[in-house]
Amino acid sequence: MKLQSLTSLAVLAAISIASCQSGTKKSSFADSLKSDSVAVVKLAADSFKKEIDGKPTALYTLKNKNSVEAIFTNYGGRLVSLLVPNKNGNLIDVVVGFKSVNDYEKSTEPYFGATIGRYGNRIAKGKFTLEGKTYSLFTNNGQNTLHGGKKGYQYVVWDASRPNANTLVLHYLSKDGDENFPGNLDVKVTYTLTDDNELKMDYEAKTDKTTVVNLTNHAFFNLNGEGSGEILNHEVQIYADEYTPVDTTLIPTGKIEKVKGTPFDFTTATTIGARINDKNQQLSFGKGYDHNYVLNKTKAMGMFHAATVKGDKSGIVMDIYTQEPGLQFYSGNFMQSKNTFKTGAKDDFRTALALETQHFPDSPNQPAFPSTVLKPGQVYKTSSIYKFTK
Repeated sequence: MKLQSLTSLAVLAAISIASCQSGTKKSSFADSLKSDSVAVVKLAADSFKKEIDGKPTALYTLKNKNSVEAIFTNYGGRLVSLLVPNKNGNLIDVVVGFKSVNDYEKSTEPYFGATIGRYGNRIAKGKFTLEGKTYSLFTNNGQNTLHGGKKGYQYVVWDASRPNANTLVLHYLSKDGDENFPGNLDVKVTYTLTDDNELKMDYEAKTDKTTVVNLTNHAFFNLNGEGSGEILNHEVQIYADEYTPVDTTLIPTGKIEKVKGTPFDFTTATTIGARINDKNQQLSFGKGYDHNYVLNKTKAMGMFHAATVKGDKSGIVMDIYTQEPGLQFYSGNFMQSKNTFKTGAKDDFRTALALETQHFPDSPNQPAFPSTVLKPGQVYKTSSIYKFTK
């Protein structure tokens, strides 16, 4: 890239940071420029200013010493953009998202970048029983409840604070009966961008009544950059010898099966597209990969090493570490070109993937799975890290 282009990129990045942090500068459009044939978009802070349910929304930018940026909105606690350097040292936006709050509100895919709760993933038939009482939830995924129900945390405005330039703290009080879940659940999520190019996610929650909790983030990644095409040539390694097979509605059967000898074996680095079209009942049920992996608990970074993903064009490597027992791998099977991302690209079929650190789906109805029950006096506390290298 020419020196003039690099200078322009630095200037635009600086303008973007100032605009996002102060919220005082106005822009009527989202500027973009090409870097390695992938658009890098400057988000307009005013496009994220709105009042929803009586609370203000805004844009928040975290930046480290390497000029890596993580940009959030408190509407849904969403990761809107994540700029990391590719193999040539140019910043690439590896998280797909939208350029305004309005776009998120009207999107046919509600989970892009969102903080998910009260229960991430699926609960069978929208029912579970706690301490002898059965709770019925809104079913928003066929006969099942997905990601918290009709108004999960992706639709709420979180209270936001910035203790320092690298950290965003989000807080939400999910009241007793919220989406028919029991208990006042006090939730705090802390997003930290470290100087080691790590995006750390710390979750904490307390309740005044026995409930179930499974919090996660639903960022959709394309390590070649938003708008760069399919993710089928991304290499994925998942540190799991087992996974939880599902029924036709994507609810775990209760079995835990070996991945060896199946298209679900990512114990060695394999491209997503290598076996995604194999004749396999589980792939048919998920329309691709949409399954929970039982992590081997391989210790690294003081956590479990969950996965390693590499962008084939960018050379960007993403390592995921977590304290959670599972990882949901989703290969963008339900992306339908109905929404327009911040670069102007459509959310085409399999142009992004999700790797959600979590407890297992339907755990409230699966006594053999690790428990997601939280009782008064206990503290739900878990952390995950997404680390980027090249």
